[in-house]
Amino acid sequence: MFENLIDRLEGSFKLLKGEGRITEINVAETLKDIRKALLDADVSYKIAKSFCDEVKQKALGQNVLKAVRPGQMMTKIVHDELTTLMGSEATDIKVKGNPGVVLVAGLQGSGKTTFSAKLALNCKTKRTLKTMLVACDVYRPAAIEQLRILGDQVGVTVYSEDGVKDPVRIATNAISKAKQEGYSLVIIDTAGRLAVDEEMMREISAVKKAVNPTETLFVVDSMTGQDAVETARVFNERIDFDGVVLTKLDGDTRGGAALSIKAVVNKPIKFVSSGEKMDTLDVFHPKRIADRILGMGDVISLVEKAQEQFNEEEARKLQKKLAKDQFTLSDFFSQIQQIKKMGNIKDLASMIPGMGKMLKDVDMDNSSFKSIEAIIQSMTPLERENPALLNGSRRKRIADGSGTTIADVNRLIKQFDDTKKMMKNMAGAGAGKAMRAMGNMKRK
Repeated sequence: MFENLIDRLEGSFKLLKGEGRITEINVAETLKDIRKALLDADVSYKIAKSFCDEVKQKALGQNVLKAVRPGQMMTKIVHDELTTLMGSEATDIKVKGNPGVVLVAGLQGSGKTTFSAKLALNCKTKRTLKTMLVACDVYRPAAIEQLRILGDQVGVTVYSEDGVKDPVRIATNAISKAKQEGYSLVIIDTAGRLAVDEEMMREISAVKKAVNPTETLFVVDSMTGQDAVETARVFNERIDFDGVVLTKLDGDTRGGAALSIKAVVNKPIKFVSSGEKMDTLDVFHPKRIADRILGMGDVISLVEKAQEQFNEEEARKLQKKLAKDQFTLSDFFSQIQQIKKMGNIKDLASMIPGMGKMLKDVDMDNSSFKSIEAIIQSMTPLERENPALLNGSRRKRIADGSGTTIADVNRLIKQFDDTKKMMKNMAGAGAGKAMRAMGNMKRK
């Protein structure tokens, strides 16, 4: 998401490159380009104009420090306004209650059912809540079965009533059962339609009135752009939801929904979701998204993803192995598996400042690891633990067994050796050594 907008905004700031100061003329030229970039990203004209008016007012009122160039100052002002436009701060959901009840609403095809399961996994693992999913989509064929399958995947109980077509009855019965059996949280997946209609609105309103949820979330397909924003406005007028969930961020989306919804309905975006994997649900952080849009990366999110996947005890064992020069190809293979669990490798790399632009035209995803995995899996356990044994004949056998070439095997061994040296240096250098090394580099 935002790839085109990132490029367009970068071009806009170049209009101020070389300018000695901010003036009404050069600001006007820059903002004209920024407004076009926002419109191309499917942001409404009204919001784009209001955004640019705010930026202009703040830019012309700024005393630019001698140490700060006009382009840098404009970037900061736009960053701050983007953050404000999207809600300023991350907003948590309310899950406390006896039990807490989250009502999930939205159009058919928006990803409600998948999101419900993702949220259930999130609440179960990160909040340690005993969670129940409730199947209230009684119209869409196989909707209940889909929720049951997803519930099995995430290890969460799914409540449903076969043959019952009354979602209010199903929801209230589910909550009664949850109270009896000590559940902390109930997530209700409701029915949607292909378009907003009165019958759907009456039904979701009735369910909300009956269960009195602690949180009502509106799920929207971010690929529908301004249509998503208009649907959010209509839903909010009828059910007064607490927050928005943007799904399908891995698709070909321009980002207009993320930039517009908060301004239209005055409700925060609480989660963003991408892909079908159950662990691809993230809290929406406006400042971090603004960082990404302006090409600043998102190191905090990258670190958080790493912390979720890397076990501290395993990390300590790995450090000891590195210190004793016992890091093996089996360990290398294990590290690759952990990196893959963090998400799409290109998306992860784009969180590092400057890397997104460098990798824009690079065809790189998690399938890039396949040949490496095949080579390591074609080795014997002894060879993985003792890479020094890999002579010419062994390398040829491994290449044949993995469907690769001897050059591929040689390249992997070199990558392994380089990675081993780098990791050993990182593990062995304390903070003091690192600081002294940096000081020495400066003196040189």
